[in-house]
Amino acid sequence: MLVQLSDTHIVAPGLRLMRQIDSAPLLAATVQAVLRLRPAPTAIVITGDLVDRGDAQEYAHLRALLQPLLDTGCPLHLLPGNHDAVPALRAAWTELPTLAPLADPRLAPFVLFATRLGGLRLVALDTVVAGAPYGTLCAHRLRWLDTTLGEDATTPTLVAMHHPPFITGVAHMDGMGLREGAEGLAAVLRRHPQVERVICGHLHRPIVRRFAGTVAMTVPSTAHQITLDLRADGPPAWRMEPGGFAVHTLRDGAVVTHIASAGEFGPSHAFG
Repeated sequence: MLVQLSDTHIVAPGLRLMRQIDSAPLLAATVQAVLRLRPAPTAIVITGDLVDRGDAQEYAHLRALLQPLLDTGCPLHLLPGNHDAVPALRAAWTELPTLAPLADPRLAPFVLFATRLGGLRLVALDTVVAGAPYGTLCAHRLRWLDTTLGEDATTPTLVAMHHPPFITGVAHMDGMGLREGAEGLAAVLRRHPQVERVICGHLHRPIVRRFAGTVAMTVPSTAHQITLDLRADGPPAWRMEPGGFAVHTLRDGAVVTHIASAGEFGPSHAFG
């Protein structure tokens, strides 16, 4: 069972995101919701925008907020988003082997890895353009993905990335989506039918679309949500809708995904 968090946007202690959003207690509430899951997750992945400015103080604050999950021994996997800085992220989490740079200098700037999670395989694909809000996938990263997926053609696989490879209809977010590489990604995925999901962040909303013979999706932020406005001229806007996360499970050889709300909503009650 893989838990996916995204877009935590942690700032330095004592500050608020955009001077308004207190993202730290919202993440803390999400951590408690994950700790209440039964069974406990096999692993946790956070699909980018871990912090807001990419500095060491923010990453230290993030680590402190995630410590209750780390204390359980559950493996944690981190992907960068457009608000992150890979050098600072690597410096803050030196013990995570999945953050280590690859030997190929063309790939070393990116966070790229593959790991087994019980009966699932997680493949991380970095879409970040340093200093830009939008993402891309170059030929080198797509070639790496093709080769990596080809190394295990049978295990149900999730490909994790920050920028979704499809147009969502939220115009201001689509303007900072995946600008290059979506067609190349689709060509790679069609060659590897074991890919059950492409799991993304960035949109601060749960959105699902069929893509290249598989299912591509985004998940809620643990902090604020992007306003659901599908007008072509819809202005950039956010709302304090409840945060959430995804739970990806394996059932009968296929991935089933649940979207959960973060927060304390009282005990469960038996029917009848």
